[in-house]
Amino acid sequence: MTSVRQDEPVRPTKRDEVAAAGSELIGGPFGRHALFGTHWLTPVRVIALVAIGMFALGMVQKLPCYNGGWFFGATSQYTHACYSDIPHLYSGRGFADGLIPYFDRLPGDMEYLEYPVLTGVFMEVASWMTPHSGDLQFREQVYWLVNAGMLMICAAVIAVCVTRTHRRRPWDGLLVALAPAFALTATINWDLLAIALTAAGMLMWARSRPLGAGVLIGLATAAKLYPVLLLGPLLVLCWRAGAWRAYGKAVAGAVASWLVVNLPVMITHDATGFHIREGWAKFYVFSQQRPIDFGSVWLLISQRTGAALENANTYATLLMILGCGAIGVLTLYAPRRPRFAQLAFLVVALFILTNKVYSPQYVLWLTPLAVLARPRWRDFLIWQACEVMYFLGIWMYLAYTGNGDKHQGLPPEGYQLAIALHLLGTLYLCALVVRDILMPERDVVRRDGDDDPSGGVLDRSPDAFVLGRAYHPPRHAVHFEKAPRVRWGVARD
Repeated sequence: MTSVRQDEPVRPTKRDEVAAAGSELIGGPFGRHALFGTHWLTPVRVIALVAIGMFALGMVQKLPCYNGGWFFGATSQYTHACYSDIPHLYSGRGFADGLIPYFDRLPGDMEYLEYPVLTGVFMEVASWMTPHSGDLQFREQVYWLVNAGMLMICAAVIAVCVTRTHRRRPWDGLLVALAPAFALTATINWDLLAIALTAAGMLMWARSRPLGAGVLIGLATAAKLYPVLLLGPLLVLCWRAGAWRAYGKAVAGAVASWLVVNLPVMITHDATGFHIREGWAKFYVFSQQRPIDFGSVWLLISQRTGAALENANTYATLLMILGCGAIGVLTLYAPRRPRFAQLAFLVVALFILTNKVYSPQYVLWLTPLAVLARPRWRDFLIWQACEVMYFLGIWMYLAYTGNGDKHQGLPPEGYQLAIALHLLGTLYLCALVVRDILMPERDVVRRDGDDDPSGGVLDRSPDAFVLGRAYHPPRHAVHFEKAPRVRWGVARD
């Protein structure tokens, strides 16, 4: 039960002081007589257009590299902060020569494409739309443009899905659309495909369609490994709510869709029987054997101590297991069942923070989850500022190390500070989400009368299994007098 209408949209300019201040650029906050839904420019359409516009600005930022930085000069692509894997891997992974990913062996040390199958399909489709004759530089430019166009569609899908996931908070999608780190890193790699599928899967779960959600999460996992992590939070949440049937449908859908995509590439047959194809396994072998790399806490420790950290895989795995256990305990002990988006953000952030590499484009993985978990402009922009600083820091560091004795750029000490900054920024957001879980009255989503708008079948469901005490009114936290009173954990009418 709540004292507010459940279909009344939340106005961020009335709830968020940063949003209210920013709205002055377009005429100020919504007034009492403002009408919603009476113009063709609905929130979904506005946010989709803003996302496309910001993506286009990110493409413009890559112009110095497009015009020569990718092709001439040892460090030009770093000093202009416009590096992208896409043009380099067009020729480096055999697409320029018409080689088929996972089936044809590549010349050089990287024998096969080191990406999951659905991402490889995405890359191959883009190569089909790229001219196969003419100057290689021109073909790499076209390949980047084709990929950018396809990734722009993914960016729009992400913004729309986030906008529609929380029905009463459509304007939260503007955080995704306007995120500066999102625009800067969108075309570094092919991550947006998996993120779009993940966002669509979370939207399907929010609409109480667990089978469809599972299918999309399985497809996302076929494009990037991290989306499978979302099944972990769903397991603990469904355990607490007793929603085993919905969870079973989601897992079945995920397994089925992942197998449909992977089996044709995974299995090969010869006179001795069936085997796992070496090209398909390359991604998993490469991920296991990859040394510690840019942006990670392990690189920071290694550079500061001079130790090689050869057991980083073991350390990262142990920390991930311990962290997931802590998230599980938090879920079962929390005074109110956490929202799905909160746990999804925490588990993906944990994976990134403990990983051997924290690439600048990994901010894309967290952006839609952060918006759904903690839709607060101030905190979101603080985190984004940390990520933008790291984005600039890594390229300046590569410029420093790549121009010989000139050492023009950011020295190792400066780069270590940049790593620490973006690690702390992510930890800051994690701490706020954990606080919201332990003190539900501080959760900006629940303060407006909702329970778990991203939870689907979990939304307003009673608890079936709890390790801690049942929900009780907070006695030690700040009370929000203007917040609507909500009875948590009651069954639907």
